Amino acid sequence: MTADHIPHTFQVDLRGLVDLLSHHLYSSPKVYLRELLQNAVDAITARRAEQPDCPARVRITAGAEGLHVADTGVGLTEADVHSLLATIGRSSKRDGLESARADFLGQFGIGLLACFVVAEEIRVVSRSARDASALPVEWTARDDGSYTVRTLPADAHPEPGTTVHLTARPGAAEWLREERVLSLAKDFGSLLPHDVRVGDQPITDRPPVWERRHPNPSARRVALAAHCHQQFGFTPLDAIDLDLPVAGVRGVAYVLPSAVSPAQRAGHRVHLKGMLLTERADELLPDWAFFVRCVIDTDSLRPTASRESLYSDETLAAVREALGARLKDWLTELAAGEPERLAQFLSVHHLGVKSLARHDRDVLTTMLPWLPFDTTDGPLPLAEFARRHPVVHFTRTVEEYRQVAAIAAAQGIGVVNGGYTYDAELVELLPTVRPGTAVAELDADTVTAHLDPVDPAEELALSGFLAAARNKLDPLDCDVVLRTFHPVTVPALHLDDRSARQERARAEEEAQADDLWAGILGSLRGGAPRARLVLNHHNPLVRRIARIGDPDLAGTAAQALYGQALLMAQRPLRPADSALLNRAFLDLLQWATHSESDGQGEAR
Repeated sequence: MTADHIPHTFQVDLRGLVDLLSHHLYSSPKVYLRELLQNAVDAITARRAEQPDCPARVRITAGAEGLHVADTGVGLTEADVHSLLATIGRSSKRDGLESARADFLGQFGIGLLACFVVAEEIRVVSRSARDASALPVEWTARDDGSYTVRTLPADAHPEPGTTVHLTARPGAAEWLREERVLSLAKDFGSLLPHDVRVGDQPITDRPPVWERRHPNPSARRVALAAHCHQQFGFTPLDAIDLDLPVAGVRGVAYVLPSAVSPAQRAGHRVHLKGMLLTERADELLPDWAFFVRCVIDTDSLRPTASRESLYSDETLAAVREALGARLKDWLTELAAGEPERLAQFLSVHHLGVKSLARHDRDVLTTMLPWLPFDTTDGPLPLAEFARRHPVVHFTRTVEEYRQVAAIAAAQGIGVVNGGYTYDAELVELLPTVRPGTAVAELDADTVTAHLDPVDPAEELALSGFLAAARNKLDPLDCDVVLRTFHPVTVPALHLDDRSARQERARAEEEAQADDLWAGILGSLRGGAPRARLVLNHHNPLVRRIARIGDPDLAGTAAQALYGQALLMAQRPLRPADSALLNRAFLDLLQWATHSESDGQGEAR
């Protein structure tokens, strides 16, 4: 072998590796205790595979001299110590135990390295349960990368198992204090299947609350509500059992008592074989299920290398689908047998159910009689609204709905406000679950067609006023028409459907574009109608304005009605609209004060 081909061994800077772990792999130094608990539980699992009746205990002691974690696991021989503890990345779960690997919590061989995040020295004293003649062995490592190994007398560790001693590094003593250790141990290990204690205090709380026997359903609901408040800080609206053996999942989903944004990331607590893996598993449920928070224990999902999140694979996708199906079943059960509870749930979380119903026909069919929509008949489910109206009209924006709601209701037009999230999509899906239902988007032509025309002779007599009004509003791309409609108290109605707004936006862009782009936009010019100001001839104010002989004053009054119609519809004002409204107000104010001063002069 030439000198160029002599194999070399990587040199590892342990300080740099610890810095990498603490700042990039792990989210917090607290994970050191999870690693210690994990190693202890895995050691017990390995021993019980060979000695099923062996004790299963983990004892944690925190004191001034540091932290001690003792387990009754399989232990290590001196050869194991050299092979496993001194080789970074090596794991007993990977060596000789592949067939039993799924029974272990840790599978990445990072092991004790995480403890260097809080410790400057780690001392491991272990005695093997596999070799009765093997003496205890001690492995001592420091954060500078050095370590020593020595055998000890038999009485130094008389029983099989392992004890880990940590000496705090400067500035990290707080992490080894008994109160902090007890809190972390309860958080990480409350569902572990073994006897785990910090001092004299047990930290395990088994069986989990969702598997315990209770005197009656009411007592169970109280216990689950208390558990939810302890874990998440809220009292749930309801609790949903997640007992899915096929998916390897057991747990409970808590329904939030108040609405949340669909964009808010959920924080689900996931335990892996009893050990808390993460409390921020936002990928556990489908996106539409943002109205629940889950606590589960699983033996089927895989952790990432940091063991602080879930590995995204086909198994996680299958579990997500199974949990989503369970939530859908719960909704169906409520609809079939507990309509009061369903109504209470939907009053808070209808948005999440609407999100699901867009993509799931079964849910849409089941929930259609219950989902509330904003309509001209008041809050109603779509199915009930469709029974009342031969055609279900809808708007795509809240502004469009506000423009026409009062007028449409008075004219007998049924309109659904589709401006809220998911509503327009669901209205369009209505014929798929209710065949024969006619659904149409409401436009200005439809509304105008339902308004009564003015007598031709009267409209001809008012042609001068209408011409003045159209002349004033033409720069705003708005036509003026005269109709009679109810309620009489509404002087004017502004109709501006989506096609008209699109055409106006195209024209504005064309006016500001260079020659090439203007030519392209010009070729896209459509025949869409312009916005319309519909004046109500039944309204006394409109009738008085129509009799004004001064064309300028009549046009200014029409501008004021235009602005008032925009404000009534709660539409956002364009700069041109705001300028027109201000100008009309000032012109009318000037006219009023000018007329008053003239009158006073004549009186004198």
